[in-house]
Amino acid sequence: MRIEPQPPTVKNPPEYFAGDVWLERIVTPHEDDQRSVLALVRFAPGARTAWHRHARGQYLHVTAGVALFGTRDGTVIEVHAGQTAYAAPGEEHWHAATPDGFMEHLAVTENGDDPDNTTVWLEHVSDADYRRRLAAS
Repeated sequence: MRIEPQPPTVKNPPEYFAGDVWLERIVTPHEDDQRSVLALVRFAPGARTAWHRHARGQYLHVTAGVALFGTRDGTVIEVHAGQTAYAAPGEEHWHAATPDGFMEHLAVTENGDDPDNTTVWLEHVSDADYRRRLAAS
């Protein structure tokens, strides 16, 4: 048993995120047969991910604020602090803060057979698409 070193908080790259989003890694695999990854992700108002998918799916537990999660079929759900959303393996989706509030969530994923393909990043969610989808929710 040991206390894990605390990695630094990092700002997520603009290639995959619009607006200011910060990441704190909490759990990463130590052994070859381990897959679990847990991170605390903080979004500034209006910040969002690009479209993406995960090889083994993803759980998103909102710890503060209100999150918006969108899927390719146009569905947008509002998830409040204390609630958990699930994206199935391969489901293309995005996560965002509302335009007027900060949001943070715990992101739980499992590395894929090839850890480099655990998350596949796609195109950005446009401002117009974000506003349109928000209006429809």
